Amino acid sequence: MLTLTWEPITLQLKNVFRIAHGASAQRHNVIVRVEEGVGEAAGVAYHGETPERIIAWLQTVRLAGDPLHLVDLLAQLPQEGSRAGRAAVDMALHDLWGKRLGQPLYRLLGLNPDNAPSTSFTIAMDEPEAMAERAAASGMPIIKIKVGGENDEAMVRAIRRATDARLQVDANGGWSREQAAAIIPRLARYDLQIVEQPLPAGDIEGLRWLRKLNFGVPIFADEAIKTPGDILAHAGAVDGVVIKLAKSGGIRPAVEMIALTRALGMQVMIGCMVETAVAVTAAAHLAPLCDYADLDGPLLIANDPFRGVRYDRARLVLPDRPGLGVTEGE
Repeated sequence: MLTLTWEPITLQLKNVFRIAHGASAQRHNVIVRVEEGVGEAAGVAYHGETPERIIAWLQTVRLAGDPLHLVDLLAQLPQEGSRAGRAAVDMALHDLWGKRLGQPLYRLLGLNPDNAPSTSFTIAMDEPEAMAERAAASGMPIIKIKVGGENDEAMVRAIRRATDARLQVDANGGWSREQAAAIIPRLARYDLQIVEQPLPAGDIEGLRWLRKLNFGVPIFADEAIKTPGDILAHAGAVDGVVIKLAKSGGIRPAVEMIALTRALGMQVMIGCMVETAVAVTAAAHLAPLCDYADLDGPLLIANDPFRGVRYDRARLVLPDRPGLGVTEGE
């Protein structure tokens, strides 16, 4: 049997993180280890994930076999229950696989890290001037603005005045169909790159209707995209999807979902939750497969104990150490 252990971790955020779902100053995740491999499960309440639920799922996992037989080990994971927990074990097994082979994960996947897209930097909902100050101070060339409230246009306008960065907006499902149809053309005047999850998760027909209005800004789906079936259901309704390891269940299913999205003629953003360098570095190894990246989790956390992917402004610099390449305590 392979040794599987876990420990909860409380992440302190640099700023209160306010989105359409609510606000938080902390996030509660779980660090998972399989032998010397490490992974992370994000306790995201609006996805039904809590540390307690994640740990309860981890207690059901039994892994036996050669760490190099990655596919066999992944097949042993229970399919039902916590997707975040499954993602964490999947990450740890990929990390262990790379470490035993002495190669970074991107190399084992045949990917060139130089082809990774630059990451966006997220500005959570706040007073417009406070958001504008944070956007300008970041110096980042791609800014993702959390919207879905009463001051959406004021927030976007203030940030546009403060920076010439490319702008994306993410409503996290906070608009109704009527609100989205009214606000998107107004926001589009500020030169938007993407509108992410304008409608509540599951309103696929609403997304299809909204896309047909053709506001000239690509629409991406996020919250509802957890399985290949979800991607199939959104084909033709959106221009792209956001794939996150915590939603998809890990690296291997994410790779499969990226390939399916491409086959359906849609674009892909690789994203993250509020996570440490463990989960974000794992996702960054897949970034060369994607059109967009939203992998700023470590930049939002004040007490990240891990080091992995580095940021040259918005450029993702992957570690060349074996496995995920993540270290602790440096």
